[in-house]
Amino acid sequence: MLTSLSGRFLILTVVFVMLAEVLIFVPSIARFRADYLTNRMERAQIAALALLGARDMIEPEVEAELLANAGVLNVVLRRDAMRQLVLSSDLPGPVTKTVDLRDPTAMVLISDALSRFVTPTPEVIRVIAQPARDGGVQIEAAIDTGELHDAMIDYGITILWLSLVISAITSVFLFLAVRRLMVTPIKSLVGHMNRYAEAPEDANRVIVPKSRIRELREAETTLKSLETQLSQSLRQKERLAQLGSAVAKISHDLRNILTTATLLGDRLEMVDDPTVKRVAPKIVASLTRAVNLTEGTLAFGRAEEAPPALQRIEAAPFLEEVCEAEQLAVPSDQVRIAADCPTGLMLRADPEQLYRVVGNLIRNARQAIQATATPGQIIVAASESADHWCLRICDTGPGLPKRAQDNLFKAFEGSVRKGGTGLGLAIARELIQGHGGTLTLEETGETGTVFLIQLPREVVS
Repeated sequence: MLTSLSGRFLILTVVFVMLAEVLIFVPSIARFRADYLTNRMERAQIAALALLGARDMIEPEVEAELLANAGVLNVVLRRDAMRQLVLSSDLPGPVTKTVDLRDPTAMVLISDALSRFVTPTPEVIRVIAQPARDGGVQIEAAIDTGELHDAMIDYGITILWLSLVISAITSVFLFLAVRRLMVTPIKSLVGHMNRYAEAPEDANRVIVPKSRIRELREAETTLKSLETQLSQSLRQKERLAQLGSAVAKISHDLRNILTTATLLGDRLEMVDDPTVKRVAPKIVASLTRAVNLTEGTLAFGRAEEAPPALQRIEAAPFLEEVCEAEQLAVPSDQVRIAADCPTGLMLRADPEQLYRVVGNLIRNARQAIQATATPGQIIVAASESADHWCLRICDTGPGLPKRAQDNLFKAFEGSVRKGGTGLGLAIARELIQGHGGTLTLEETGETGTVFLIQLPREVVS
């Protein structure tokens, strides 16, 4: 109960209502004391006027009765310049304080009331007031505070019970209102989340915002957006899983076909034709990489992608080989592909995986330039710093559109070419990350695009 939202609201309501009653009690007890003393002074004035009107005909017993009925010990009335002791009796003790009711400030009334409320010991005080109905200039009376303290205690107890009743009624109504307006809708929202969690791929379980409370409706709207995205993501992942299964089956058969083609390619090297001798090794190398790719695809489908086999490779001949292989796919007068690498620069990488990454980036750039029907060039530049080896694939293509930049390395979303899957860059980044490096889009625009590959010089264990 106390840990629930409605239970805590109930407790807070009682606390705040009681606090409000305390703040109200302080000035009200001060007003009660002032009214009590004023009433005593009015009764004392009546008794004094009655005695003055009867002159010497009132017996001492009657005078004592007048004082008792007025609730005072003596009365001094000033009707002109003279002060006159009209009624008197023996005081039970000395006068300890003088209270002036003619023009007191609020702070004085509150201070005196609280002091009297916490002081149970009876005292004799002198009270000064303005006579009612112009019955003189000033009236004074001595009053025993014992009855005043008892009356203030009774008044305080009455206020306490009234506060408790108000707190109870207010708390019940607030408790019911909170349950109706907040707790019930929140429980409904939680119940929907639990039902959605049982089958998040079911789009029919996505919440429909219905709450009339603005904050809860905003929460429902946000939850609807999250659930919609999650359902779409789960459906896409399911399709990817199915596609991965199909690709694994295709790769298995394709590997066998490529292996046979590789064996046939080896025979081409025996032909005496110069052109065949120059092209045959590259065909065999390409077929070998294709076989490795299909094997890697099979491993990836089993979530067993092999870690990169790092080794020292000389950058210049490696990049020239990649560029020359890609140049065979397009005339040099349409797209010129070249490497810019200092002699003797060494890299530490998996040559097969790095070949796939650089080849993929060159291929994407080549296709972008060809789509413009304008001659261009692609330069693969290599450099090194204290911490990294850097490879920049720079092209003079039209640049990447905004949508492609936002989803650049996301499978099935980052493709610019019609019919493309967007898998190439996603796989390329994953391979570079396996090296402990990064693949980023350094710049793009109307003058071209630059991709940056950074490979760490230190081996990360």
